[in-house]
Amino acid sequence: MSLHCSFRTGGLAQDFFIPNDVTDLSNFLKANTKPLLFLGLGSNLIVRDQGFEGVVIKLSNLKQINIEKNTLYAEAGITLAKLSRLCRVNHLYGCEFLSAIPGTVGGALMMNAGTFGSEFWQYVVSATTINQSGVISKRTKDNFDIGYRYVHAQYANEYFINATLEFNQKEPQQNIKQLLNKRNQHQPIGKASCGSVFKNPKNNFAAKLIEQSQLKGICIGGACVSDKHANFIINQNKASSADIINLITYIQQTVKLNFGIDLELEVVIK
Repeated sequence: MSLHCSFRTGGLAQDFFIPNDVTDLSNFLKANTKPLLFLGLGSNLIVRDQGFEGVVIKLSNLKQINIEKNTLYAEAGITLAKLSRLCRVNHLYGCEFLSAIPGTVGGALMMNAGTFGSEFWQYVVSATTINQSGVISKRTKDNFDIGYRYVHAQYANEYFINATLEFNQKEPQQNIKQLLNKRNQHQPIGKASCGSVFKNPKNNFAAKLIEQSQLKGICIGGACVSDKHANFIINQNKASSADIINLITYIQQTVKLNFGIDLELEVVIK
């Protein structure tokens, strides 16, 4: 899985499947009995060194997009960078922030991805899901409990396959170039990383707590806390997933000891 995760770590998957389209995915799920792990860009995922005992399903072929006026339909495999570019070309505004997030529509739906004060689900009208048995369902926003970096569904074991979004046609105050420059100034771009490791606690910032704990630059094995942004862990020198997970645990323990605050993970560990 190291080739499919931005940390460049992780053991083998028992099985790996790339569906051609939604019908292909549905037919596969109807026959499947193994545990599932849906994969986009792997930009928010840590797979353990032992690998994943089940089927990893990569949705890279689910990349249809339709635009009508200010409404956009996008399948789960579309990258957020491409979505942002298409919005700009079609004079749809609001999703500029997505250009700064390495991920896909499916991942953004799953975790309510966001940055610079904006979140993906601000623009979602409805989403289509598929369950473990291959049954496809159209869901409205009311079917989900949505908050900061989480989306809880009313229905268990469903996975996002597309979304309908609405954007405005008013020029944004910041353009994509400005947002990317801002990101590049403060984040370790080009390093093997999963972006923000921890969610920001209420009325606080994870990076600030980690930095005040004097953990910037600290390493366990090949995994290090970034000198540029304390809420980023980078694969500095052939790190294992265990190195990264051990460093995460150490950061959580240290911040808890210093401030009494439990840092909640933003990344997913499988």
